[in-house]
Parts: sequence; structure tokens; C-alpha cells
Amino acid sequence: MNLGFLFDLMEEAVLVALFGLLVGAVFGFAAQRSSFCLRAATVEFARGQLGPRVSVWLLTFSTAVIWVQSAQMLGLFRASDARMMAVTGSWSGAVIGGLMFGAGMVLARGCSGRLLVLAATGNLRSVISGLILAVVAQMALHGALSPAREALAGLWTTPGGTNIDLLAALSLPEGTGLAIGCVTAILALFLARRNQIGARVLIFASGVGFAVALGWVSTFALSQQAFDPVSVTSATFSGPSANMLMFFLTPDAVLDFDIGLVPGVFAGAFVAAALSRELKFQGFEGEGQMRRSMTGAALMGFGAMLAGGCAIGAGVSGGSIFVATAWLALLCMWIGAVITDLLVDQVRGAVTA
Repeated sequence: MNLGFLFDLMEEAVLVALFGLLVGAVFGFAAQRSSFCLRAATVEFARGQLGPRVSVWLLTFSTAVIWVQSAQMLGLFRASDARMMAVTGSWSGAVIGGLMFGAGMVLARGCSGRLLVLAATGNLRSVISGLILAVVAQMALHGALSPAREALAGLWTTPGGTNIDLLAALSLPEGTGLAIGCVTAILALFLARRNQIGARVLIFASGVGFAVALGWVSTFALSQQAFDPVSVTSATFSGPSANMLMFFLTPDAVLDFDIGLVPGVFAGAFVAAALSRELKFQGFEGEGQMRRSMTGAALMGFGAMLAGGCAIGAGVSGGSIFVATAWLALLCMWIGAVITDLLVDQVRGAVTA
């Protein structure tokens, strides 16, 4: 992908941010129209169902894997250059952070990406929860919670100063990642047909996965041609939300992919909701719901920074390039969410009923 002519038209930082805006807009529009949400999928699974939410999540994940692995086979992307692959991974962080994030997204009724999409539609609960998530994520990254995060992450790390490529570690042949994506897509389409999911939802669910691939390929292309270093990354929301917060609070903040990504998602989701007439102000239904959502947001903010990514960043973006700790974090997010739904909503709900 030759982007040389674009570098002649604008500054590198502006160009990188614009690509983030584009990726975010595609993600936000598709996520709003498909109702993509890991929390909803895990709750369905926890209640013994392989329903529409699981189908949508599996299709999004498989689409991301197929596009990313195909791009790598065509030489348009190298997973080894990705930021999350090039740094030391944390097994302990993936387990503890993943469990915390999974519990948090059930309590807050949405993962970090879903909260951003809902906020764009007028959901004030998601606005408050998103702000809390961003503040706690920033505290875990550079603030008062940073020592605790570093201590927990340092308990068990990957060797050699880099993360682990699962496909390479298992000595699997080229094309295995693409095959895994295809098999998962077949399962997703089977479940979608059984749940009578329409073509429109399936297309938009695939669009979310495509946005992840677009992020990887575009930032890789920029990194190969830009004069200044450009991080090879894709859609993730806890870290970028924290960075977006500091962008408006510090005078020396700079433009990058993350700064474009967050407003792009908001804009894409807003347009999608406006076109479908789903813009509606919603608030907390009571004090109990507010406490629950705020607690969940705080757990997600710290958990995502500890796990190395959120449900999108680790679960889909990291999973699509087979980062070992990302797959472990995703598994633990599912486990944390299932346990929390069982204890908080199913058992407690049955008792109070």
C-alpha cells in the first residue's frame, strides 16, 4: 500500500490520526448496526444459549482473523511488527486483568467499546461509565494505580522481551490462522442461520472485523513510509480512551492513531443511530444501577491495562494476530463474565425474586 502521496499533502501526525478516525468510523457504524458486544455474547453463553449475540461475536472475530491473516499472507502486514507483539507479554496480567475486565463488563452492561458506541446514541449511563473507565485506565497506566499494575503484571511474563506468536510457537504451517478463521466463520454462519439473523446484521458484524484488519494494515503501511515512528496497532479502547482524556487535559499532547480512533467510533455510531432513528437519551434507573455500573467501569479500566487490552484490543485485535497473552486474556474475560453473571444476575436475581 503506497501512501507516499498522502505524506506530501499533510503532516504525518495528522495523517495517522485521520486513519484512526477512518478505522473508528467504520467500527462505530458497523458495531452500532450489528449490536456487537462481548458482554451480551458471554451472558448468552452463561445461560446455556448459543444465540444471536454469540453468532454476531463469532462472525466479527472470524472476519477479523480472515482479513488479517490474508493480509499477512499477501505481504500487506507483519504481525511481528505489531506493538502488542513486540513488547513483553504478561501471563499473570492476562489472567487477573482478564477476569477483572470480564466481571466489570457484566456489571457495567457493556465492554469499553460498547460503552463508547452506546454513548454516541445518547446513553448517559455509558457516558459516565466511559469517563470512569478512562480515568481509572490512566491511573493504572501512569498514575496512582501504576505500581499495583506493574507488580501484578510482573509476576509471570513472556521470555525474551517480546510476546509469543501462538502459531509460530506451535510450529503450525502457513495458512493455519486463515483456516481457523474460516472454520470459526462457518460455525458463526451456522448459528446465525439457526437464530434467523438477517443478512444486514451479518454484513455489519463482518464490518466490525474488517475495521480491525483495516487498522492493522493501515498502521503497518504508515510505519513503513513515515519518517517518524508509527506504532502498528488497531482497534482497542481502554488505552485510547485514557489517551484521549489526557489529550484534552495536557498542553503537550500529540496527535496519533488513538486520538483519531475514539472520536471516529463516536461519530460512526452517532451517524448509524441517527439514520436508524435510535438516538435517545437514557439515564440510570436508580442508585443501585449507578453503583453497579461505576464499579464495573473501574474494574474494566484497571483490568484492561493489566491484561494488555480490552475486549476489542485483546479479544479481537490481539486475537486476530494470535498474540498468546491476548488469547489467554480473552479466555479469562469469558470466564470472569460467566461467573459474574451466574453469581450476580442469575443466583442473586433468583433469590431476590
